[in-house]
Amino acid sequence: MRTPRVYSKQSIKIGQQLSLDKSACNYLASALRMTEGQQIHLFNGEGGEYKAEILKLNKNKGSVLVTQFILADRESPLQIHLAIGISRGERMDWLVQKATELGVQQVTPLFTGRTEVKLSEARVEKKRGHWQKIAISACEQCQRNTIPIIHKPLNFDQWLRAPEKGHKVVLHHRTEKTIAQLQNSPSQLMLLVGPEGGLSDTEINAALASGYIAAKIGPRVLRTETAPLAAISIAQSLWGDMG
Repeated sequence: MRTPRVYSKQSIKIGQQLSLDKSACNYLASALRMTEGQQIHLFNGEGGEYKAEILKLNKNKGSVLVTQFILADRESPLQIHLAIGISRGERMDWLVQKATELGVQQVTPLFTGRTEVKLSEARVEKKRGHWQKIAISACEQCQRNTIPIIHKPLNFDQWLRAPEKGHKVVLHHRTEKTIAQLQNSPSQLMLLVGPEGGLSDTEINAALASGYIAAKIGPRVLRTETAPLAAISIAQSLWGDMG
């Protein structure tokens, strides 16, 4: 069995005894049937990971002894910030999970003209926290040690006014230029994608006026949860760390 990885908010040092939170204990004890003396890996998002030995464990409480630091950097040289129209139901959850696995460093959910999801201010922060937990869980699975930032959702015009740096691309299936035909070897990529129904012509034109370049993925029209993942995969293959 592959050594399980667990995220911890705490600072971690070799020789330290750490308590695990309840969700981690339940996962290790109930799902994986792990016991005292077995090994896990810990990470806190500050880079690298730590080997640790389970000292005590049940589904509610557990503690480990940190034994070794491993300098493992699995981050792509291509910094990707995905701005994506909020999708309904579990589509957004799935998108955050897969974008994390593909190496995205930042995600900003957007309210656009065709976004069907309506959230109160209280629910906005609750949703952001929910998506951040999904990103952490995806890091545990895919062995990333740096956690993507899930930003507070913005309105479309707020996003265009944000002072973000990088090569700006908006996905648009009615253009002729493909992602592969864009500038060679960007180190930062701002990827803008619409919700179900896509961005309106007005929004596309506003993005272009703000310095974005329109690009398509291929001849087919992809769903909102598929298009950004395909674009990220292409970009990582061209300029990042995916072969």
